[in-house]
Amino acid sequence: MFERRLRLYTGLILAAYVVSHLANHALGIVSVDAMEAYRRFNALVWQSYAGTFVLYGSFVVHALLALVSLFRRTTLRMPWWEGLQLALGLMIPPLLAVHVIGTRLSQSLLGFDVDYPYVLLAQWSNLRYVIQQPLLILVVWAHLVIGLHFWLRLKSWYAPLVPVLYGLAVLLPALALIGWIRGGIEIQSMAVDPEMAQQIMSGWRNAPTADRRFVQSLEVGSLWVMGALLASVLAARALRRWLRRRRGQHLSLEHSKAGVFTARAGQSILEALRDAGIPHASVCGGRARCTTCRVRVGAGSEHLATPEPLEAAALARIGAPENVRLACQTRPSRDLRITPLLPAEASAADARRPGGVGGHEQQVAAVFIDLRDSTRLGEVRLPYDVVFILNQFFAEMSQALEETRGHYAQFSGDGLMALYGLQSDIAAGCRDALRGALAMSRRLEALNMGLAGEIESPLRIGIGIHCGEAIVGTMGPPASPNFSAIGDNINIAARLESLCKSYGVSLIVSEQVARHAGVNLSRFDQHEVSVRGRAETVIAFAIPDAASLGEFLADGVPGNANSDERVV
Repeated sequence: MFERRLRLYTGLILAAYVVSHLANHALGIVSVDAMEAYRRFNALVWQSYAGTFVLYGSFVVHALLALVSLFRRTTLRMPWWEGLQLALGLMIPPLLAVHVIGTRLSQSLLGFDVDYPYVLLAQWSNLRYVIQQPLLILVVWAHLVIGLHFWLRLKSWYAPLVPVLYGLAVLLPALALIGWIRGGIEIQSMAVDPEMAQQIMSGWRNAPTADRRFVQSLEVGSLWVMGALLASVLAARALRRWLRRRRGQHLSLEHSKAGVFTARAGQSILEALRDAGIPHASVCGGRARCTTCRVRVGAGSEHLATPEPLEAAALARIGAPENVRLACQTRPSRDLRITPLLPAEASAADARRPGGVGGHEQQVAAVFIDLRDSTRLGEVRLPYDVVFILNQFFAEMSQALEETRGHYAQFSGDGLMALYGLQSDIAAGCRDALRGALAMSRRLEALNMGLAGEIESPLRIGIGIHCGEAIVGTMGPPASPNFSAIGDNINIAARLESLCKSYGVSLIVSEQVARHAGVNLSRFDQHEVSVRGRAETVIAFAIPDAASLGEFLADGVPGNANSDERVV
């Protein structure tokens, strides 16, 4: 816990310096004199003995902790934002080395005041620095903003401020770059006078030649040192991996949905899941801040070590029971069964939900899919043939869901239930649900073409779609709960699917879904559907072929050969 806090606090100190430094650059829009006046004021803090110790100490500690974190990772598979932040962080030291050596070290070793006129003229006289300085600003700022965002988004007060903070995050580096360019133009115009140029560069030119060569040599030396440190970490990772493979240090993890997969000893559950390519929630990137990676542990849990203080504090915060652990912090040494308690696409809001099985009210679109005549398929085919066909069918349906932002919720032998709108408003959820039905229809058509020589008649499906308020959350047997939904509106969707046989169609969509999605389905037959236990009827449209939705969703749907767009 101390190490994580140290990394956070040193990062915040560096962020404070970067903000003040970019603000200093931005004053170049006014004049170089304004930049220099603020620099002298800023130097009272950052160039004091205490400020220098805190600033450069924070940088060294933060960089070393990053290398330690890189070494500890047993896999480099990670979310894109985490990988981007890591890559940007590794770019900062070599980019920053020249700047630090040419400013603070030159000032200390050569004994002259490195001011803005000197720095701007030195940078704008060399094409390399003209390219490197803007790149340094953008890399540092992007690394900082990503880190702050994925830390602060777990705070309840942060979301309402995002529009304002987003504007500031774009505005500050833009103003800094404009100020730097404006200052460079001003200095170059002044340096046209040889005497003025000589005066600006006098501190450097009057320094002993040996001292100047020594300062210049530090750049190459620092790059070698940084390269050697990174190479050592990567080599140590490779050696550790080779030793573990040679010693056969492996164990098996049983995932409630993905089945059994192999993990390496020393890996956290989250790292093992990423290595196996199994999607799993982790809003904070495995730092024990969000708890969205939490899992219910089953068989083998008795061999787990007790939670460390960092994990224990996070679990206590959400009131998690004893059989719930954080996947990012738990490192099993024996075979273990795990059950995710949140969907892989969990958001920052999910981090504040209770740790046990539970749910919340939410507007969602529910989709029920059923494979028609599956019983007859079993009568004319061997069991293994049926399994082969069903596996291909469910693979296609699952891919259609993934492409259209649907969440697989339940499996029922020859059908499944999916939820849309978990991470969006109900209008987008309903439109995605219709896209999903269209994608399923197109994928089924392609599957039937591939199975033409294997089955007597094409596979057919029935789909029912309805939307409304439902209880959404983790539910089911304690040993294997699932993220699903229950409620009256879920039952209605199931009822619509069952009526596909009666009406002889492949898709029935409630009028409520069509209204939210903004599509006019009035040209299809309209029915008043009654639902057991419900007095009111539901207006629904019976659509003979789900493929006909294509004309209503012409803005790019997965499986559409006539569209270059892709819904994800």
